[in-house]
Amino acid sequence: MKATPSSVAGSSHLPAPTKIAARMLVAAFTWGDLWRLALAVFLLAVGLAFAYLLVRLGGTVGRLSALISGAEREILPVINKVGGSVDRINGQLDKVDQITDSAVDAADSVDTAVRAVSMAVTRPVQKVSGLAAAVSYGAADFKAKRDWKHAVRAGKDAAARREQELAEELRQAGGEER
Repeated sequence: MKATPSSVAGSSHLPAPTKIAARMLVAAFTWGDLWRLALAVFLLAVGLAFAYLLVRLGGTVGRLSALISGAEREILPVINKVGGSVDRINGQLDKVDQITDSAVDAADSVDTAVRAVSMAVTRPVQKVSGLAAAVSYGAADFKAKRDWKHAVRAGKDAAARREQELAEELRQAGGEER
């Protein structure tokens, strides 16, 4: 079959581009086309990098979620045990507080009793000490001067001084303990 001009026009084969047509295609490519092409390539690279970043971020979020849920499963029982331990310790501390309150009350009672005994014993001791000083000074004065009235006065003075000294010593001893 021979090709006719009408059958060639209906044919799907286009004539092969010539060297001139190829040069015209390259010559039709301008600087504006170049920057548009570069922008398209850049945006495609940015889109692919962003998609990769989102995939990696999704994986990281998944691992983080698994870590948090695992930690929650592990830590909550420990927290519950610690809470129970703290409650038991608080109970024991309440008991210790009652014991120390009782000990303080007992110490106060002993202190009151000691003070009462001390007050009851102090005055007679002062008087006996004064009597001993009076007898000692009075006898020494009578022996030296042979005057009974003067010896009695010296004994009374010595007794008063000794009672005063003893009272002062007891006050100082009581002040040093506190």
